[in-house]
Amino acid sequence: MARMMKSIMSMVLIATVVVSAVAPLAEAAISCGTVVSYLNPCLPYMTDKGSLGGCCNGVKGLYEVAKTTPDKQSVCNCLKSLAGSYFDVNLDKVARLPSQCGVNIPYKISPSTDCAKYVNK
Repeated sequence: MARMMKSIMSMVLIATVVVSAVAPLAEAAISCGTVVSYLNPCLPYMTDKGSLGGCCNGVKGLYEVAKTTPDKQSVCNCLKSLAGSYFDVNLDKVARLPSQCGVNIPYKISPSTDCAKYVNK
């Protein structure tokens, strides 16, 4: 349990640093801290330590609050960074998460995703 808490705290710290570096505060209303809080219930599933459980509620909630293009790009950049920096994450499960939860996003969650191409359609 202590290791999981340490991992969660590491994710929050990394997320905060990433958002400050890639998303101007005036444009992005959704912080990486917010993304992490929505997806926190997914951590056991994404690290092969538990079931999908209540994860989809967080995924759907995050999808609903990301309304503008800057919001969506900010979420994308955060997911991209977390996918690339969190060593315990199963990237295949992370990439499948939106479709498993009935959410359609126009990019694959991956460390190589180009979030700048993501625009509101």
